Amino acid sequence: MISTIISIFSYLKWYIRPVVKWFLRKTTRLCELQRICYGEEFGFRRSSKIETSLSLSRTKDILQMVQQLNNLSMQGRFVDKAMKNCVEYAVKLTIDVKDIKPTFHMRFINNYKICLYQIYGYKQLLHEVEVLRKTPYSSENKEHEDKLLKLWSLLNPDKPLQNRISKQWTDIGFQGDDPKTDFRGMGVLGLENLLYFATEHSETARHVLLHSNHPTYGYSFAIVGINLTSMAYDLLRNKTLQVHFYNSVKGKPKMNDFHYVYCYLFYEFDKFWLSEKPRDIMEFSRIRAKFQDNVLKLLQNPKAQLKTVDYIALSVNQLVDNIDHLLMEKENEL
Repeated sequence: MISTIISIFSYLKWYIRPVVKWFLRKTTRLCELQRICYGEEFGFRRSSKIETSLSLSRTKDILQMVQQLNNLSMQGRFVDKAMKNCVEYAVKLTIDVKDIKPTFHMRFINNYKICLYQIYGYKQLLHEVEVLRKTPYSSENKEHEDKLLKLWSLLNPDKPLQNRISKQWTDIGFQGDDPKTDFRGMGVLGLENLLYFATEHSETARHVLLHSNHPTYGYSFAIVGINLTSMAYDLLRNKTLQVHFYNSVKGKPKMNDFHYVYCYLFYEFDKFWLSEKPRDIMEFSRIRAKFQDNVLKLLQNPKAQLKTVDYIALSVNQLVDNIDHLLMEKENEL
């Protein structure tokens, strides 16, 4: 019954939509793309509506343009000169097809460009993330090894690593003597995320590591970090992160923007873990699921942003005071 109703609704929408568009075009003298760019402020609502409008277009030239942009971004070629040329071409084609006067509609052109960079930059980012995820960690790759050793030195600057294969790796939350086995699920993407957190927010990362080693509420820092990489990847792949990126990045989202999301997730998960008063690490699955639900609910708001910079930019003293105070409260309850 429900499927029948949906089919009828889709059928009606298919035939009614062009009539509505024609009527609005005649009354406002603006095409649908213009109405969106003028009627919606910068952010998710504008870019998502532009994406939907382009995908539902019945104009052959527009559909071909959309296909070209999709191919370029999904193949990882929405970069540099090719990206700029393709966007300029898309804008010119749209102006010609929709009979838009550039002189009178520069605001539309600027807003439209931002939307295109966001929409297809997101797909390009997904391609780049996917490449890293599918790249296995190799101990024979010097770049991989150098990054792994750098991760240790950033998290434990006063404690040299005695050997490449060492029990010391468990100090930063790996499972055994050789961290390479822990990267199997997320490939080098897991390492890149951990390294970014430790490099760009080193003080914060070390304090989160300290919390992870708490005798009562501890967890495996690196393993949890790789698990959060999986969460960030899923949010990107199912387009949930479009809300955040379209609201916060005025142009093409880049790899660093994905890393910022990861830092947000790690920092917030650390706080959430403590607030849940876990009995032991066996509660990880429950707490992770609850945390992810909270993130998903937050991103249901079309104006949502994951305030990564605001959270990570907190002074170290404030961060330590906030979380250490929470730890003391939990210990007093025992």
